[in-house]
Amino acid sequence: MKVQIIGGSGSGKSTLAKFISEKQNIKWIDTDHYLWKDDSFTENNPIEKRRELYQKDMESDSSYVASGSVFSWCPKGFNNLDLLVFLFLDEAVRMERLLSREIERNDLSKNGEYTNDFLEWCKTYLTEEDKSMAGTYAEQSYQMELSKSPVLKLDSSRPVEVLYNEILSRLSQ
Repeated sequence: MKVQIIGGSGSGKSTLAKFISEKQNIKWIDTDHYLWKDDSFTENNPIEKRRELYQKDMESDSSYVASGSVFSWCPKGFNNLDLLVFLFLDEAVRMERLLSREIERNDLSKNGEYTNDFLEWCKTYLTEEDKSMAGTYAEQSYQMELSKSPVLKLDSSRPVEVLYNEILSRLSQ
């Protein structure tokens, strides 16, 4: 099984991928580990390092579920998938999830006015039109358009078990 899950930040990619990984007993590849040097999410790895980490993962496992995309810096990455899954979510719900996560990560109390560069960037997910801009709907739409793998679009407001079963059903076709 080779599945990649893409979608906006806060859409539930990591949650679903972790669930699939545990149920199927396969490797979970979190592409954030390629992008960021550490869990502080403040400094990016250079592209060469990202490709090195990606290549290591591709050589180590024949089955995996990947959350996130490598498309902007490695367009041919994850090109032999059994399924490309796109998660979508109501924008207000997605942004509330992200705000809650950022407050928790930064140990801040919620005051309704908190923001940071990451949240400001997340607000451009639907409005950015440049398909070369990583992590945007424009880029992900382009990735789905070019995908040689089947694409499954799922509303991630539904329970993770339901999403998992839809993915298994699609893979068995």
